[in-house]
Amino acid sequence: MLLPFNFQKDTYLLLNLSATNPDLALLDLTDTHLFTDYISGKLQEAGVKVGLGGYNEHRVIYRRSEHFNTQEEPREIHLGIDFWAEAGTPVFAPLAGIVHSFQDNANFGDYGPTIILEHTFGRKPLYSLYGHLTRSSLNGLYVGKQIDVDDKIGEIGPYPENGDWPPHLHFQLMTDMLGRQGDFPGVCTISDRAKFLAICPNPNDLLGIRGL
Repeated sequence: MLLPFNFQKDTYLLLNLSATNPDLALLDLTDTHLFTDYISGKLQEAGVKVGLGGYNEHRVIYRRSEHFNTQEEPREIHLGIDFWAEAGTPVFAPLAGIVHSFQDNANFGDYGPTIILEHTFGRKPLYSLYGHLTRSSLNGLYVGKQIDVDDKIGEIGPYPENGDWPPHLHFQLMTDMLGRQGDFPGVCTISDRAKFLAICPNPNDLLGIRGL
C-alpha cells in the first residue's frame, strides 16, 4: 500500500498533464493557487479523492520553474507517477528497505521534502523516491533506518513547503542512484529519455494499479 486508497476498487482519475492538454495553455502555471484549484476542480468534477498518472509523459508544466530550464534543452519527460490528493494524506512504504537518504529540495518547483529508500528486489538493488512531502516527514529519519512494508513514512505536503506544487506525491523507482543523495531527477530532457527510462522503471510494474 502506497496511499490509503484501494486502487483495485476505489475510483480515481487519470490526469493528463501532457503537452496535448489544451487547458494548460490557458492556465498560469506559475500561480500555485490557480494550479491547485485546477487539479482539485478536476478531482471534484470526477467525484474522486485521487488523481494519478504521468510516467513517461511529455509535459509542459515544468516551464513554470527555472529549476527545470537551467540547461540548453529543457527537462520535460516525467520519470515517475504522481498521486494528486489532499495535503496530509499519509504515505506508506510499498516495500521493506532502509532509508538511503533524505533532504528538503526547497527550490521553486522542486521536490521539497524528499525521502529515498533502498530495497533489494529480485536480488538486485532498487531505490524508491517519495517527493513533495511535509517537512515533518523528515523528522526522526537517519540513513540506514529500517523501514518495513506498509510503514508510514510521511504525508503529502501542502504548498509552498512541498516545492510549491498542488499537493501530490511523486513516486519514482531507480535501479541506479548515479551517486546522488537525497535527490534524483524526476524529469529529464527528450534527448536523455532512453537513458533515464532504462534506470527508472515504470512504478506501476510494482504497484499493479488497474488502468494505469
